[in-house]
Amino acid sequence: MADLPVTAPGRSRVQRLGAPSLFVLLWSTGFVGAQSGLPYAEPLTFLGLRMVFAATLLALVALVLRAERPSRPAQYGHSAAVGLLLHAGYLGGVFVAVSLGVPAPVSAVVVSLQPVLTVVLAGPVLGERAAPRQWLGLAVGVAGVAVVVWPGLTAAAGQAGSLSPRGLLACLVALASGTAGTVYQKRYGTGVPMLWGTAVQYAAAAVVLLAGALATEQMTVRWTGEFVLAMVWLVLALSLGAVLLLLLLLRRGTAAEVSSLFYLVPPAVALEAWLLFGTVPAAVSLAGIALTAVGVALVVAPRRRAVAVG
Repeated sequence: MADLPVTAPGRSRVQRLGAPSLFVLLWSTGFVGAQSGLPYAEPLTFLGLRMVFAATLLALVALVLRAERPSRPAQYGHSAAVGLLLHAGYLGGVFVAVSLGVPAPVSAVVVSLQPVLTVVLAGPVLGERAAPRQWLGLAVGVAGVAVVVWPGLTAAAGQAGSLSPRGLLACLVALASGTAGTVYQKRYGTGVPMLWGTAVQYAAAAVVLLAGALATEQMTVRWTGEFVLAMVWLVLALSLGAVLLLLLLLRRGTAAEVSSLFYLVPPAVALEAWLLFGTVPAAVSLAGIALTAVGVALVVAPRRRAVAVG
């Protein structure tokens, strides 16, 4: 009797790649939406309003569809915790950093460490042990992201001279919150009904963000056409599309596999800037995009299991 490695049967390659690819595409456009809207509203005010609109719209969808509600008070608590980490902490940190003048390439480098920290936490918290191939993929992914953003980093250093300590602190808050939120959702959020659970996430985030805005900002908004378009896109494509895809992917895959997709976001942003604004990426950035794709492939490639045959 011999053991032959075979790939476990399951979804087709198109099914395996479709949802992650759509998630990366939608998530990456959030940076464009943020840059479009931040000139017209302060960061916490902007995000707080986005969470209010997203929570209201998603609750209406759940009512119309008669979606299942959380069955235990603990599920509401877990959803609120995920909302505070993923939406208030992660997004709030990124938006505040951008508003404080931290260049997008710098924030991308800091936040791109999330997959590595997720793997470190996933071991003791979730019992997910990364294979050597996946550790290699994480390292390759970090290198690829660094190569992609290096031209922007050097340009930013030449223009800005020094970076705001508060802005870098905001990036670190986003990194820690995004990592903790991903692991927490995988640990406690799998059994929570998705539509109502996500609506609770947004409602909890809205309360904290608007409280923060009330304490630290003027809370003035200029409702220009560009701001409204940015808000509509962020609510529909990001809060309803990308976030629901993220939660679905976390239910189907490991925390390490899903978090590694964030490596692809900076390269995707670079390509979108090229297509939408004519900002041609440097040759070194294109090489970094290819390197990043290799790293993610190493992490998310399905494991092969041994099957006994006679």
